[in-house]
Amino acid sequence: MRNIARLAVAAGLYMASSITGHADTPKPTIVLVHGAFADSSSWNLVVTRLKKDGYPVVAVANPLRGVKSDGAYVANVIRGVKTPVVLVGHSYGGSVISDAASDAQNVKALVFVAAFAPEKGESAVDLSGKFPGSTLAPTLAPPVVLPGGEKDLYIDQSKFPGQFAADVPAATARLMAVAQRPITDAALAEPAPAAAWEAIPSWFIYGDADKNIPPKTLQWMAERAKSRKTVAVEGASHVVMISHPGEVTKLIEEAASAN
Repeated sequence: MRNIARLAVAAGLYMASSITGHADTPKPTIVLVHGAFADSSSWNLVVTRLKKDGYPVVAVANPLRGVKSDGAYVANVIRGVKTPVVLVGHSYGGSVISDAASDAQNVKALVFVAAFAPEKGESAVDLSGKFPGSTLAPTLAPPVVLPGGEKDLYIDQSKFPGQFAADVPAATARLMAVAQRPITDAALAEPAPAAAWEAIPSWFIYGDADKNIPPKTLQWMAERAKSRKTVAVEGASHVVMISHPGEVTKLIEEAASAN
């Protein structure tokens, strides 16, 4: 009976370690931050894979109002997480995570998914124009003028699939076009308040057919940040996490397991 009891305890410990990685060392929480013209559902295929592999996940509803205010919002989310964090940003969300992690004590890694990694003082507009290749501006719909004069920007729904999600099934891309969330023009022009990638290890992945941010810009930012690993996905659009969720998940998990 005593041997049976020992075996039962051992089996229980093995099962617990299989779920959490180790009872004393829980897996880091993956915090996902979407970018402009998207929402948290853009991470769904990545979330499914991360959850299957045992990672706690939070997909933040990025306000898309301004880098500093959005960064403060994400920083508040991070403060509520009790484990180490891998902070992941897509597109404009890269600017947000670069600010949000600047004062965070529990962020162990940054992952930039077709994302801006601005230096302090740089804006998304600055970086978009650093190298030729972005075709975003001509695809924007007439802006929505807000009280105070700021403008909400959308991509024209008819142009959205080709501009934003060319390698996503057409029916899915059309739904994304309808559900897209706007960003203010001021947010895209706002100078970055901080650059957390200067102190926190970073990983980069992007598509080499990105039409929003020139691939050459994405590669240049990765090199400047001394990226631990950079993946350029052949033929992938700006929403590489939707068209190639396996590759994106794999890189996030590499960042999560790195020392």
